[in-house]
Amino acid sequence: MKDLRHVVRRALLTEKSTLMREHNKYVFEVDRRAGKPEIKAAVEELFKVSVVDVRTANVQGKVKRLGRYAGKRPDWKKAIVTLAEGSSIDLLSET
Repeated sequence: MKDLRHVVRRALLTEKSTLMREHNKYVFEVDRRAGKPEIKAAVEELFKVSVVDVRTANVQGKVKRLGRYAGKRPDWKKAIVTLAEGSSIDLLSET
C-alpha cells in the first residue's frame, strides 16, 4: 500500500470500543492488505498522534439469508491501535 490515506477506512464506534478508549485504545476498520507498520504510519499521519502498539484481526463475513437466497457479507480487517500516554483522538468530530 503506497497511499496511507486509503489504509484506515473508518473508526468503529461500538460499546466495546468506547470502553477501550479509557485505556487509550482505538478501533478502526482497515484495508485487508495493510500490515501493522502501514497502519501505524497511517494513524500517526492522519490524526497527528504517537502510536505505541497495533493489533490486528481478520474478521470473517457472516452468511445472511433473504428468504430462500443466501449471501455472504465481505471479510474485513480490524485494527486496535494503542496510543502513547497523553495522546487522544476525537472520533466524533472526525466522522
